[in-house]
Amino acid sequence: MNEDGNDTPRPLGEVPEFRRIRSGPLPPHQNIPPRRRAPADQLPWLPSAAARRRRAALLLCGFLSAVVLLVSGSSWAVTGWLSDQLHRYDVFTGLLDENRPPASQGALNFLVIGSDDRSGLDSRQRSELGVGNVEGRRSDTMMLVHLNHQREHITVVGIPRDSWVRIPGHGPDKINAAYSLGGPQLAVQTVEAATGVRIDHYVEIDFTGFVEVVDTLGGITVCLPEAIHDEKAHLSLEAGTHRLQGTQALAFARTRKSPHGDLDRIDRQQQVLAALLDEALNAQILSDPARLAQFVETALGSITVDDTLDTAALIQLGTQLRSLGLDDVTFTQVPVDRIDFWTPSGEVAVTWHEQHATELFTAIAADRPIPQPQSAEDSALPSPDEVTVEVYNGTTIPGLGAQVRVELLESGFQVPESAGNWPQQDLAETLVRYSPEREDAATLLVESIPGARAEVDPGLGGRVQVIAGVNHTGVAVPAHAASPIAEQPVDVGGRETVHTRTAAENVCR
Repeated sequence: MNEDGNDTPRPLGEVPEFRRIRSGPLPPHQNIPPRRRAPADQLPWLPSAAARRRRAALLLCGFLSAVVLLVSGSSWAVTGWLSDQLHRYDVFTGLLDENRPPASQGALNFLVIGSDDRSGLDSRQRSELGVGNVEGRRSDTMMLVHLNHQREHITVVGIPRDSWVRIPGHGPDKINAAYSLGGPQLAVQTVEAATGVRIDHYVEIDFTGFVEVVDTLGGITVCLPEAIHDEKAHLSLEAGTHRLQGTQALAFARTRKSPHGDLDRIDRQQQVLAALLDEALNAQILSDPARLAQFVETALGSITVDDTLDTAALIQLGTQLRSLGLDDVTFTQVPVDRIDFWTPSGEVAVTWHEQHATELFTAIAADRPIPQPQSAEDSALPSPDEVTVEVYNGTTIPGLGAQVRVELLESGFQVPESAGNWPQQDLAETLVRYSPEREDAATLLVESIPGARAEVDPGLGGRVQVIAGVNHTGVAVPAHAASPIAEQPVDVGGRETVHTRTAAENVCR
């Protein structure tokens, strides 16, 4: 749902009502456990200021940021009280293991949803927030947050809400439709099916919760490379540095009034996330019990999590994350290849770059570092238009040589001569023959032709040959070596490949 109010609720299916389990223990400053004597200027239930800073951790929790301050080790009472402020929903019951990606070995993956539910807002509040009047609930923001098995790094992947994916049981649709069609469970199923990454926990926050979190922290600082003016969102900011309070921060994070729409929106959301982290870690909330209580009630009272994220899980997570800082949080977004894909229903959607998105999610599922794009300076391979190839048919399959020639030409290689027949007609594997000085060209061809193998021949005198074998399936040039094509690609602002920034780099200084 965008701020223009153009999306309409999906009629299919009923969204199950949230089952919220609440309890009301006293805040920690009203139920202080006995401790050893402390200096006069230090509250008896708190560790030292240095220890408090070390033990502040990141609780994955919400809209845009997915991260707020968690008191990880002050006491069981504190963490239990934090846990009891959260709403809980049974997300994973009924999801069959055989239909889900395999569980990761030690890592944790959170699906973080920002809901556009307006049911608790009256007309005046909706107008003030600039969120429109459309009824129903949709996932306004979606992030996949990965904690590596060593708990020393967090990766936040922004997922464009207009991503064109297959929704289990409903067919192709925009990814944010999953939430409106089947609530958190279908949202989890859809993300798992699209990414191949097993979701371990679910976190959701609504509009008002985000605004109140920002206001409780005293606002956030953001930097704009260019002005943004969005009348419907009540946002007018010139280029430069701005201090935003909650309502403005929400408008800043949600507006799509920029050249690349949803993709720029994800960039701004990640800047907001970094700013929230920075404010939370520097706000000295732990030094003021009343302010801590206000922050927790504000931040966590608007958050829904899966029912497996209980007090024990929060304590363990907080303890494990106590040493993380801004440099240990990395932001990226799903690589895309089109932002103007016309769907069968006449809507505009976003499609992912198949190869790079697969590489990104494969790395996350395997708990490996995110692969970085290889620059032209780093690549030792030539581009296809720098490689001239001779093509031969090494099988009895009629026309296979001509087919391979066409595929190589379409991929940008130079193939000036028609395909010939190789003396040997029983090749099982496609063969790439090359002279020693053209090893780089042979490497590119082997990477571009699945199942091909290389064979050096000093007598070729600078030539390169491709002899098609029975196993030939096609030609696919690696993205980092692809030649520019004649058709002008859609400008997606450099989002075709994976690019990362740390939270420290995203913070406006």
